[in-house]
Amino acid sequence: MSGELTLDVYVSDYEPIPGDPAVMSEGQATWPASSISLLSGDRDAVLIDALITRNEARRAAEWIRAKGKRLTTIYITHGHGDHIFGLNTLLAEFPEATAVALAEVMPAIQSQATPGYLDFWRGLFPGQIPEQPVLPEALDGNVIDLEGHELRLISVGQSDTDPSTVVHVPDLDAVVGGDVCYNRIHVWLALTDHDARLAWVDSIAKIEALAPRIVVAGHKAPGAPDDDLAELITGTRQYILDFDEAARVSSSREDLVGKMLAAYGDRGNLYSLWSAAAAAFSDG
Repeated sequence: MSGELTLDVYVSDYEPIPGDPAVMSEGQATWPASSISLLSGDRDAVLIDALITRNEARRAAEWIRAKGKRLTTIYITHGHGDHIFGLNTLLAEFPEATAVALAEVMPAIQSQATPGYLDFWRGLFPGQIPEQPVLPEALDGNVIDLEGHELRLISVGQSDTDPSTVVHVPDLDAVVGGDVCYNRIHVWLALTDHDARLAWVDSIAKIEALAPRIVVAGHKAPGAPDDDLAELITGTRQYILDFDEAARVSSSREDLVGKMLAAYGDRGNLYSLWSAAAAAFSDG
């Protein structure tokens, strides 16, 4: 085994997207700020997730290059396009690298490159989504070796999609959590129902059981610390439970948003909350 590992986190800021001012009440709709994580040894490095737009990925490539390591692997945690579509740019910038994901996640990842999903993403980010997205390959096994250090890939089930995975780095007491935990951003609950939300709470418990010192959220407010476990673990869990209860007793999406803002008005990306509330009342 070589020297110690290091963990560096890059956060791409909120991205403006088309949005309905009547739904948002005020302000510009945005996509939530997103993170990627670089785990580095003496020579080599592994990147966790890939962002979404060409512009984001180009800026991320400059950040990675400045670290002075050889990027060998890009690992994709789950099948949402905002963690995948930056692969085209990143692999062009780092042609020695290989993009991988756990085999069980590959169907969800592949679904993101179908016409319906691509139309959705291109509607949000015109001109920024690849015409032919590069997708990761299925990984044989559930460990990535980084200069003798194990990066353990753990399937946890439900987050804002299912299946989802996290990367456990025992040498750093760290978990790079994909979208299982959020950090001072409204949680993306638009694709969940009551059962999925309870399953998500179980996924958070799986991270908690690893007793990490650091948890990197795939969506985090710029500047939010990665060691605030009260926010990352306890806070994400309570947000989901509070939303579930508020959805049960609210009379409209506006009522639901109001209840959540009374408790979580300091969270970033109001669009995420409005989307979740609209989904909760889509049959009403």
